[in-house]
Amino acid sequence: PVNPPAPDARTADARTADAPPSRDGSLPVHGLLPGLAGGTLTAAVALPGGARAAAAGPAATALGSPGADLFVLPLPDGRWAALDRADCAAEGLDGIDLSRRLAAVMAHAVPDDRVLGGVTSGLVADLAAVLLGAEACGVAAWAVAAAAGHARVREQFGRPIGQFQGVKHKCAAMLVALEHARAAVWDAARALDGDGPADEAALAAGTAGVLAADAAVRCAADAIQVLGGIGYTYEHDAHLYYRRALSLRALSGDPGEWAERVAELAAGGVRRRMEPDLPAEAGALREDIRASVASLAGAEPLDRLARLAGEGWIMPHLPRPWGRAASPLEQVVIHQEFRALKRPNLGIAAWAVPSIVRYGTPRQQERFLPRTLTGEIMWCQLFSEPGAGSDLASLTTKAVRVEGGWSLSGQKIWNSLAQWAQWAICLARTDSDAPKHEGITYFLVEMSSPGVTVRPLKEINGEEIFNEVFLDDVFVPDDLVVGQVGQGWRVARDTLSHERVALGDSWGPGSRHTDMVRLIGELGGPGALRPAAREESGRLWASGQALSALGLRVTLSQLSGGESGTASSVRKLLGMRHSQAVSEFCWSLAPASPYWNRMILTTRAFTIGGGTTEIQLNIIAERALGLPRDP
Repeated sequence: PVNPPAPDARTADARTADAPPSRDGSLPVHGLLPGLAGGTLTAAVALPGGARAAAAGPAATALGSPGADLFVLPLPDGRWAALDRADCAAEGLDGIDLSRRLAAVMAHAVPDDRVLGGVTSGLVADLAAVLLGAEACGVAAWAVAAAAGHARVREQFGRPIGQFQGVKHKCAAMLVALEHARAAVWDAARALDGDGPADEAALAAGTAGVLAADAAVRCAADAIQVLGGIGYTYEHDAHLYYRRALSLRALSGDPGEWAERVAELAAGGVRRRMEPDLPAEAGALREDIRASVASLAGAEPLDRLARLAGEGWIMPHLPRPWGRAASPLEQVVIHQEFRALKRPNLGIAAWAVPSIVRYGTPRQQERFLPRTLTGEIMWCQLFSEPGAGSDLASLTTKAVRVEGGWSLSGQKIWNSLAQWAQWAICLARTDSDAPKHEGITYFLVEMSSPGVTVRPLKEINGEEIFNEVFLDDVFVPDDLVVGQVGQGWRVARDTLSHERVALGDSWGPGSRHTDMVRLIGELGGPGALRPAAREESGRLWASGQALSALGLRVTLSQLSGGESGTASSVRKLLGMRHSQAVSEFCWSLAPASPYWNRMILTTRAFTIGGGTTEIQLNIIAERALGLPRDP
């Protein structure tokens, strides 16, 4: 514990010329700031969320030493005051945090010039949620670094423990919780520091209150688990961080109560806007793009579609003539201005087009790109196989050289829309002796070719979107090879990770919350829900709002020339889980609803398709935390 300053520590340093003492010798409120900022005054603050942390009766629990110079306290009439120690009775409290003081404080005198105008318990609670939430993120960050650092060097059973998937996934999950909380606190700080609506700032602060302290407790506890026995002793600092995390959760307020507050605000129509602050040069861009949007809006539908494709508006990040070679800033403005004028969703074609643009021949580009961009050609992908799903490089479909081209044989699976597609992008092994990620070639396959058989797969929701595709000596001419023979893995990687600014914040049903709030409204609002369900709805809203903030952070990073990095992978994993959680929650409220019956089944695929949750955790652990790869 830090020793409190001597009683006479605040002297003339705090008594500035522009802040003369009042008639009783104390300083008016505005005169306290120089001393607080300069360190000659110390203070303790009663936190609304922490009122039940330790003190009993009329005393308030204050964060700080009982020997502090000032106490910022709530008054019985709802006002707040900054009071001298002489005007208060304070005694120390025992808390779980060994490195932070707590005090039980009661005021027995309140000078008029020490009342804080405009300060409410709600404002203090919101500020505490952000400030303590930021500290909670720091605790969580230390825990992640400590656990990952230990997992990289600690060896058991002849290898680093970070190579064991159980440890690897635990460390990755800690980082996911940290990034989620960081996004929430970052957005709440933006909201409280801005000039937007007060209820919007309250919603953002509530989101931080739901997520941040819980993330710190979880990460600190998991760090002790990864550290093992040493983490449970005074020999390691882990216990200090765990104690601090628990203290932060107690002081910042029950996350469940914050969740109920978030639920009420969201149900009342409060929304948090997630728009990046753009530089001045965005203004000229916006004028030009807005004029183009207006012109397109007045065109006939077929002419509009042709212009959208021909002018590069559909995938503007691509080079001309297929896109607009749009900078990250221009992509953001295009996204904003085209909201009212919908652009075609290319589906799987959004994977094929960048690969053909980058690696295709001029003839391939002219043959496929214009008609793909206008939607005349529908594509599917023939990548995954029964024995090569997440481990795509293990594919066994063979391509054998024949006169004029290649003969493809094998089985593909999880091929979305293959029963309707005219063309497919396909990976096949052209050299079985080459290393695993080499000897693979990228083909364009016409789905009407002899030897192609498509069998739809009925999914658990009753739909038939996925398919399995059988290739029996399917002939593919040489001019339908994209890139170099044997270098298809490189082309495929670009297909799956082509560069564009991450702009969307929706990850399936419910992630933008409107359907969940609509259902709750139909049921009579949050007050009609059981307390546990009301709290859960607030937690889900907070989780989704932080997910949107995380997307905004990715966008801002790309706007500044950085990489999306860890946040992009975390956002994908959280988004998939969040969509499932919303669907499960809404179905529990309305199990007879046809819509939610469909959604709870549909979203089961979200944590499997496009890379399972487990693979995403491996990627985060290895690439972001530097943990060793599986043997």
